[in-house]
Amino acid sequence: MIARILAIAGSDSGGGAGIQADIKTITCLGGYAMTAVTAITVQNTLGVSAVHAVPPEIVAAQIRACIDDIGVDAIKIGMLGNEAIINAVADALEGVRVPIVLDPVMIAKGGAALIEEEAVWALMQRLLPMASVITPNVPELAALTETEVEDAADMLLAAQELLNAGPKAVLAKGGHLEGDQLTDWLVTRQGHLAFADTRIVTRHSHGTGCTLSAALACGLGQGLALPDAAARARAFVRQGLERAPGLGSRHDVGHGPLGFFPLS
Repeated sequence: MIARILAIAGSDSGGGAGIQADIKTITCLGGYAMTAVTAITVQNTLGVSAVHAVPPEIVAAQIRACIDDIGVDAIKIGMLGNEAIINAVADALEGVRVPIVLDPVMIAKGGAALIEEEAVWALMQRLLPMASVITPNVPELAALTETEVEDAADMLLAAQELLNAGPKAVLAKGGHLEGDQLTDWLVTRQGHLAFADTRIVTRHSHGTGCTLSAALACGLGQGLALPDAAARARAFVRQGLERAPGLGSRHDVGHGPLGFFPLS
């Protein structure tokens, strides 16, 4: 049977991130994508100009509608926005026993805040313990652990600290750090694994975090071991950066979307 992947996230009108990126990613990797939309964003390659939250009861109803009828093999959680939606998602997933990938979406690529400050505590308390793996970037890792992260060694220490807060694993993403080399850390209670690659320099990097977490959830739903799912997800993102279509009206500012193609 095809792996059934539920993406719980916000909608990106520009199609490069959020639910739209999740659907494209899961489809390209051979999964069946279902969605629970948490917010509608007015967004393009130049940034986010407005956000409209979906009522929490509607978010929860979308989740239950998918799980009760079609079933689910893995779940990706992205943008949640506020405490009420976080609690609604946590309640709807109570008792669900499949891999859950939590992407702690806090700040958009262009700098817009995507979660209310008081909602971070609810994220830590309600969803972190449910997560099979959490996928923070450097600013999110620093915010969640209240530590400074300036290099790959700091990342590893912060990821180990975040692991102690409840998730089964942490995939810390190093793209925000300086340098030609990029290192991501996969940290579990059994140890840690570094993924190191040469940085791909491009303006077209919108949606990398959403894409990575959706690809990771798809791999886990298809039965891949966590290190293998992480490696494939990273390869998919790197292919997307290399094959970006170059969209966007401005070529000097903003962030264009990735290219979404089956992994070659």
